[in-house]
Amino acid sequence: MISEFPHKAPKGYSYEFEEFKRNTVSIWIRNSTTFDYNLGKSVRSIWGFYDSKKRIYYAPINSKTIGNVVSIDNTTPYSAMQIKQTPLTAAFV
Repeated sequence: MISEFPHKAPKGYSYEFEEFKRNTVSIWIRNSTTFDYNLGKSVRSIWGFYDSKKRIYYAPINSKTIGNVVSIDNTTPYSAMQIKQTPLTAAFV
């Protein structure tokens, strides 16, 4: 587990931390709800990546590809992916 990971898992979810590459950890969020399509097992999704040497977080492109650096303040408990908004949609948020 990453000692400085600030998010608390939402109700019904938990986090998993796996070594991805040297000095890099993949962070997964697991939904404890069971689903019929995977024989009642829980489902997990990539939350993001953490570089323990540089102490920075990355948004995921997918579970095998690291994306851009993100500020932990701009992430949610569900994902480090950043929402891309046009100026019009940003005006309504």
